[in-house]
Amino acid sequence: MTKELRSRALFYLAAAFATLMALLPRPPALPLDWLGDKIHHMTAFVVLTWLACWGFHGARDRLIFERLAFFGAMIELVQSIPMLHRDCDIRDWLADALGIVLVLVLRRLYWQAARLVPRGA
Repeated sequence: MTKELRSRALFYLAAAFATLMALLPRPPALPLDWLGDKIHHMTAFVVLTWLACWGFHGARDRLIFERLAFFGAMIELVQSIPMLHRDCDIRDWLADALGIVLVLVLRRLYWQAARLVPRGA
Protein backbone atom coordinates (compact mmCIF):
# COMPACT_ATOMS: atom_id res chain seq x y z
CA MET A 1 0.00 0.00 0.00
CA THR A 2 1.42 3.37 -1.00
CA LYS A 3 1.82 6.30 1.36
CA GLU A 4 -0.91 8.14 -0.55
CA LEU A 5 -3.39 5.26 -0.08
CA ARG A 6 -2.51 4.97 3.61
CA SER A 7 -3.07 8.70 4.02
CA ARG A 8 -6.43 8.44 2.26
CA ALA A 9 -7.47 5.59 4.52
CA LEU A 10 -6.38 7.57 7.57
CA PHE A 11 -8.23 10.60 6.23
CA TYR A 12 -11.49 8.66 5.91
CA LEU A 13 -11.04 7.12 9.36
CA ALA A 14 -10.35 10.56 10.86
CA ALA A 15 -13.38 12.00 9.06
CA ALA A 16 -15.57 9.20 10.43
CA PHE A 17 -14.17 9.77 13.93
CA ALA A 18 -14.74 13.54 13.69
CA THR A 19 -18.31 12.92 12.53
CA LEU A 20 -18.95 10.51 15.38
CA MET A 21 -17.56 12.92 17.98
CA ALA A 22 -19.58 15.78 16.50
CA LEU A 23 -22.84 13.85 16.62
CA LEU A 24 -22.58 12.21 20.02
CA PRO A 25 -25.11 13.78 22.39
CA ARG A 26 -22.45 13.86 25.13
CA PRO A 27 -18.95 13.61 23.74
CA PRO A 28 -16.32 12.35 26.17
CA ALA A 29 -14.15 14.81 28.07
CA LEU A 30 -10.91 15.57 26.26
CA PRO A 31 -7.60 17.00 27.52
CA LEU A 32 -8.09 20.28 25.62
CA ASP A 33 -11.59 20.96 27.00
CA TRP A 34 -10.28 23.79 29.18
CA LEU A 35 -9.45 25.74 26.00
CA GLY A 36 -13.04 25.60 24.75
CA ASP A 37 -14.66 23.62 21.97
CA LYS A 38 -13.26 25.79 19.17
CA ILE A 39 -9.84 24.22 19.74
CA HIS A 40 -11.42 20.80 19.10
CA HIS A 41 -12.85 22.05 15.82
CA MET A 42 -9.56 23.55 14.72
CA THR A 43 -7.57 20.47 15.77
CA ALA A 44 -9.91 18.11 13.92
CA PHE A 45 -9.75 20.13 10.73
CA VAL A 46 -6.00 20.67 10.94
CA VAL A 47 -5.59 16.88 11.07
CA LEU A 48 -8.14 16.30 8.30
CA THR A 49 -6.51 18.92 6.07
CA TRP A 50 -3.03 17.52 6.66
CA LEU A 51 -4.24 14.01 5.80
CA ALA A 52 -6.11 15.33 2.75
CA CYS A 53 -2.96 17.07 1.52
CA TRP A 54 -1.03 13.79 1.74
CA GLY A 55 -3.81 11.50 0.55
CA PHE A 56 -4.97 13.65 -2.35
CA HIS A 57 -1.55 14.97 -3.27
CA GLY A 58 -2.54 16.36 -6.67
CA ALA A 59 -5.62 18.21 -5.41
CA ARG A 60 -5.54 21.99 -5.47
CA ASP A 61 -5.71 23.92 -2.23
CA ARG A 62 -9.02 25.46 -3.27
CA LEU A 63 -10.60 22.04 -3.77
CA ILE A 64 -9.34 20.78 -0.42
CA PHE A 65 -10.67 23.92 1.28
CA GLU A 66 -14.06 23.71 -0.45
CA ARG A 67 -14.63 20.04 0.35
CA LEU A 68 -13.50 20.21 3.97
CA ALA A 69 -15.36 23.47 4.63
CA PHE A 70 -18.49 21.87 3.17
CA PHE A 71 -17.92 18.82 5.40
CA GLY A 72 -17.70 21.11 8.45
CA ALA A 73 -20.86 22.96 7.40
CA MET A 74 -22.74 19.68 7.00
CA ILE A 75 -21.69 18.59 10.48
CA GLU A 76 -23.03 21.87 11.88
CA LEU A 77 -26.26 21.45 9.93
CA VAL A 78 -26.79 17.93 11.29
CA GLN A 79 -26.04 19.19 14.80
CA SER A 80 -29.15 21.37 14.51
CA ILE A 81 -31.33 18.23 14.77
CA PRO A 82 -33.02 18.57 18.19
CA MET A 83 -32.73 14.84 19.04
CA LEU A 84 -28.93 15.11 19.05
CA HIS A 85 -28.91 17.78 21.80
CA ARG A 86 -26.07 19.59 20.04
CA ASP A 87 -25.67 23.19 18.94
CA CYS A 88 -25.36 24.43 15.38
CA ASP A 89 -22.95 27.37 15.59
CA ILE A 90 -21.45 29.33 12.72
CA ARG A 91 -18.43 30.07 14.94
CA ASP A 92 -17.71 26.33 15.05
CA TRP A 93 -17.71 26.26 11.25
CA LEU A 94 -15.42 29.31 11.19
CA ALA A 95 -13.01 27.49 13.53
CA ASP A 96 -13.10 24.52 11.13
CA ALA A 97 -12.31 26.83 8.21
CA LEU A 98 -9.50 28.51 10.14
CA GLY A 99 -7.90 25.12 10.80
CA ILE A 100 -8.11 24.27 7.10
CA VAL A 101 -6.61 27.59 6.02
CA LEU A 102 -3.82 27.33 8.58
CA VAL A 103 -2.57 24.03 7.13
CA LEU A 104 -2.93 25.15 3.52
CA VAL A 105 -1.04 28.40 4.15
CA LEU A 106 1.74 26.64 6.07
CA ARG A 107 2.04 24.03 3.33
CA ARG A 108 2.28 26.69 0.65
CA LEU A 109 4.92 28.62 2.64
CA TYR A 110 6.90 25.42 3.13
CA TRP A 111 6.89 24.62 -0.58
CA GLN A 112 7.87 28.17 -1.49
CA ALA A 113 10.73 28.11 1.01
CA ALA A 114 11.84 24.66 -0.20
CA ARG A 115 12.08 25.94 -3.79
CA LEU A 116 14.38 28.77 -2.65
CA VAL A 117 16.88 26.43 -1.00
CA PRO A 118 19.67 25.62 -3.45
CA ARG A 119 20.25 21.93 -4.17
CA GLY A 120 22.92 20.40 -1.97
CA ALA A 121 22.56 23.04 0.73
